[in-house]
This record gives sequence, structure tokens and C-alpha cells, in this order.
Amino acid sequence: MSDLPVKHASEDAPFPLTDVDKWILSLTDEEYQYHDWEDMKKVIGENNLSVLKRKPSDLRRYMKWTAETKAEYGSMPNYLIRHRLPQTWGSPPFAPASNIPFHDQSDYRVLINDWPYGLTPNLTHIVVWSRTTIETDPETGDMTPESRSAVTGFVKRFFVDSLGLDGEDKVLWFKNWVALQSVRALEHIHVIVRDVEKDILNEWTKELDCHKLPN
Repeated sequence: MSDLPVKHASEDAPFPLTDVDKWILSLTDEEYQYHDWEDMKKVIGENNLSVLKRKPSDLRRYMKWTAETKAEYGSMPNYLIRHRLPQTWGSPPFAPASNIPFHDQSDYRVLINDWPYGLTPNLTHIVVWSRTTIETDPETGDMTPESRSAVTGFVKRFFVDSLGLDGEDKVLWFKNWVALQSVRALEHIHVIVRDVEKDILNEWTKELDCHKLPN
């Protein structure tokens, strides 16, 4: 049984639903088609991010959880700042150590996405949160060439290089256009990795000393 009735989903949505979201809410999980690696490569390569979708039951749960979280904490950023982001960051406006995105390790936090897109089981959805602004084009909402270059360099250093010779074939990344973001107030990028072992995922997502407040 759905957590949120389909016929009321759009009007009760705690964030703007895309046309794809609305379509997904009309499906059952059995009708849903998962994003596989080749599909993700195509979507990201064409920058066609609006087609990314969650499994119907996951989307309904995400909508329900978002509504409940906003009711309890006032906003999604408030929840994330309290429970998911480094306590050393404090509250916005943040004061990053570097104005270059992902240049200083104290300025970013790597986490497994709590609410991933509907991917095949061999894919893992990671979110990298940043307290440094990732500049976007005000007209398109997409990244500027400079910010895209900075993020590309980080993804290669942090993810690709740690996976060895075939790392390039195991890592994809994207940043949602502003219009597609469900958490707009906090900077983040999405990273999709393929066939990566749990110990490597744990190493990537461990909390660093620079993220902790002194005792």
C-alpha cells in the first residue's frame, strides 16, 4: 500500500514535483524500470537530469519523510545541519577554508545518499556536501565552466584515482540544475559509482577529525 495516495500526491508534495515524478507516482514498483550504468552514462552525458527518478514506493516515502522532517525541523537544511553535516560548519552563511569547491577537505563531506535514485543494485549513489559555493549560471541554473572544472578535478582525485586503472569506468557525477534541487540551500553534487566494495565506500564516507568539534 502506498504511503501517499497517488491522486493527492501532487497537491501534498513537500517539494516541486517534476513531470517525471508525477508519472512515477502513477506506477507500481513492478512497473518501474531501474536506471542501470549505461542509462546513467547517457543521462549524465546529455545533461538530461530531469529524467532521473526514484522507485515509486521510495518517492512516496521520500515525500512523506520530507514533509515530516520539515514539520519537525522547519526546513530540510535545518535537519541536515543538525544530523548529517559536519558540526564544525555551524549554520549558514558558512565560512569555508577555501573559495575553491572541494579544495580543502574540511569544506566537504562525503555521504551515501539516504534517498537514492532508483538504481540497479550494483550502483551506489553518493552525495558530496560542500560549504563552499559551487557557482552556477543565473540564466540556466547549470554550473559555470570554472565550477565544473573544479568539481571534475575533485572527483578524479578523490574517487577515480582511488579505484585504480579502471576507475574512470566506475565513476559518474552530476550537479542538479537549480530547478531540480529538493535541497537548494546547501551545496552538493551527486556521484554514482559502479561495483565498488563496501570497505572503499566506508573509507570515502568516514568522518574526519576536521569535521569534528574539539572535546
